[in-house]
Amino acid sequence: MAEIVLGLWTSHGPTLSTTPEQWLMRVKADKNRPSHPYKLGNYSFDELKDLRNSEDLATQSSAAQRQIRHDRCQKAVKEMADIWADVKPDVAVIMGNDQKEIFTDQLIPAFTVFRGETLFNEPANEAQIALMAPGIHAAESGHNPPEYKEYPGLPELGDLIIRKATEAEFDVTQMNEIPRHENHWSSGVGHAFGYIYRQVMRDNVVPNVPVITNTFFPPNQPTAKRCYEFGRVVGDAIRSWESDLRVAVIGSGGMSHFVIDEELDRKFIKAISARDADALINLDEGYFQTGTSELKNWISAAGILFDTDLRGDMIDYVPCYRSEAGTGTANGFVYWR
Repeated sequence: MAEIVLGLWTSHGPTLSTTPEQWLMRVKADKNRPSHPYKLGNYSFDELKDLRNSEDLATQSSAAQRQIRHDRCQKAVKEMADIWADVKPDVAVIMGNDQKEIFTDQLIPAFTVFRGETLFNEPANEAQIALMAPGIHAAESGHNPPEYKEYPGLPELGDLIIRKATEAEFDVTQMNEIPRHENHWSSGVGHAFGYIYRQVMRDNVVPNVPVITNTFFPPNQPTAKRCYEFGRVVGDAIRSWESDLRVAVIGSGGMSHFVIDEELDRKFIKAISARDADALINLDEGYFQTGTSELKNWISAAGILFDTDLRGDMIDYVPCYRSEAGTGTANGFVYWR
């Protein structure tokens, strides 16, 4: 039977693929956004500044601190990729999400499993760049290759996951190829997966099954509990796979953003370390909004990995603030082997 030999939880956001100066490209959008979810409330940018005044976030988002935190992130990314290279998994199952890259408003499934022979990614063209929000193109090299690339899928395991999930009464969408959309800002597999290919696998991409959860877009986001239960089913499928291949499981996304909540992140890290599923699935759904919703990918991966004998630690946790209102991205990196 297949053996799960590595578990990784990692952030994948733009702060990991841009300079500290480029982090500020998103501040104008932060200020213009009418409402930011934070600690089960919703606040304007100025309200967040007042609310978090005691945290000295102006210092924490200063040029000096941005550079320090950028350097810590780069060190953590390298360590995670070194662990991958040392373990050398044969194949991977990647729990990620889509931000209207693969899917559009026409169709947003709750759970999708890719079962095709190959999938592709490519750099954005000039027309696509013009459609992007500020700061998005600057991070492209972190998740898109410099030229069109095709990567190997893993249909046998993808099919098995779909069958096991259906038997467990999950209604799962099957994807056989990555679609192309006309007049759309993105093409290819999407950054939650492209980041893993480029930064963790260092472009030496093993056959893999992308598992896509709609964490971002209401009204059909699966709950934290449902994501954990789905992860357990995926784990059962992997362990029942009649193969001698060594499998890595990766949770791609998070941590809190676009407003950083260090208290929530540290609670999450503690629950992962303690294998405390109850702590993960009983968090109020109000926490899982906008970018912070990607922590549900971590929960799905936990559903797989909590049932293994793997052990590990946190490489680093780095809250990367870009404004005195606490906007930015908190980045976390955890491994089990």
